[in-house]
Amino acid sequence: MASPKARSPEATRMFAEAREAADVVARQIARNAATVATLGETLRAAPPRGVLTCARGSSDHAATFAKYLIETRLGLLTTSAAPSVASVYGTVPAMADTLAIGISQSGRSPDILATMNAARDAGARTVALVNDAASPLAALAGTTLPLEAGPERSVAATKSYIASIAALIQLVAGWADDAVLREALAGAPALLHAAWDSDWSPLVERLESARGLYVIGRGLGFGIAQEAALKFKETCGLHAEAFSAAEVRHGPMALVGPGFPLLVFRQSDETGDGVDELVREVVARGGEVLVAGSAVPGAIHLPHPAATATIEPMLQIQAFYRAANALSLRRGLDPDHPPHLAKVTETV
Repeated sequence: MASPKARSPEATRMFAEAREAADVVARQIARNAATVATLGETLRAAPPRGVLTCARGSSDHAATFAKYLIETRLGLLTTSAAPSVASVYGTVPAMADTLAIGISQSGRSPDILATMNAARDAGARTVALVNDAASPLAALAGTTLPLEAGPERSVAATKSYIASIAALIQLVAGWADDAVLREALAGAPALLHAAWDSDWSPLVERLESARGLYVIGRGLGFGIAQEAALKFKETCGLHAEAFSAAEVRHGPMALVGPGFPLLVFRQSDETGDGVDELVREVVARGGEVLVAGSAVPGAIHLPHPAATATIEPMLQIQAFYRAANALSLRRGLDPDHPPHLAKVTETV
């Protein structure tokens, strides 16, 4: 077998699966349209007092996106459950009259199931965003929104993560009865195709020999910063930490400078100016910054198609996945089989 460095990036499962994201989103939108419309009517008629998300790993990064999306679009407090509260401590918080959203590729993690069961038994309305529609999570939820990603055999989640983001947007658009957001999501598949063709080779070149970096986002972009940091660890053997652009100045900035690069995901919304200010500050210190979403003088620009701020995170992470796959091989690793990892993590 050829060494990882000799393999073509197009030969990996990660490449093949991530490339399918545009078709997955198109299929998912059509499959779930009627279910989301009915659920949206129900939620408008009897609004929950808050939203609880339940997820692990990449799915939990989608839950971060959900928090910002739901709180900014619907004004409802949204919090992430700590699954061990139910699965290990056996405690059930007061969850009556809330909406509990379980997000999972497999739908089989015991702690996610325990938390969602507890939420249902405590009087929460339950919704599952799950790739396996025959999974235990789908069976216990009051409403299931299949991710429609199809088989995902590479350990690194890619298309299922983007599908989770799309499902959350569709859910919120239906709940808010937001025609503009629905239209933006309808255009996402074409934009995802274009994002896949974006040239992020400067990221591969710059990070081939890197030892660590920060990944920065804010608001709707923070969840993809978390996701990118995880992918750097699991596929590239590269230590990366995700920070909000608002939090990185509180201590972590002490490491920033020559030899410690930043990857920044910038959204074209109210957070944009603050993120640009951070990039300019780091560049002025002599730091190296790669930026998706803006072209700040002195920073390395990573292009992607223009879109509304709600759709941008999907496009940015799609372009990133292709670059991360190539970077993994460049660093002599196999992105499909990270060491010590399995596709389904049976956390109790």
